Amino acid sequence: MRSAAMVLGIIGGLIAMLVGFFSFGYTEAIERFGEIDGLAEQVGNVDLVRIGAFLAPLLAIAGGAMAKIRALWGGGLMLVSAAAMYYVFGFNVFTMFPIGFCALGGILALAAGQPDEPKAHF
Repeated sequence: MRSAAMVLGIIGGLIAMLVGFFSFGYTEAIERFGEIDGLAEQVGNVDLVRIGAFLAPLLAIAGGAMAKIRALWGGGLMLVSAAAMYYVFGFNVFTMFPIGFCALGGILALAAGQPDEPKAHF
């Protein structure tokens, strides 16, 4: 289960990076070139989107990388990343897979209660 959690966290984080690049770039383009009525308008909270675009993929990849050795910490980071993506970007066609991968990876990491190695969660 830890290996599956690791792979899901890293893949979810990589897909979240694409969403983050687009979101950050969109806010920057609208700020620089202005809004287009009915087509492109600035988001309500630019700083929240930019912080989420950076932190959510970072937490997912870090959680996936930690899931094999420190499953509790890695699972927690992946669940926080999934919650952050849902809060910042919402659930839509672009975010459903990174949110799903990170949430499932976090659940699998937390469910791996018995460590593979003789090392406890804490």
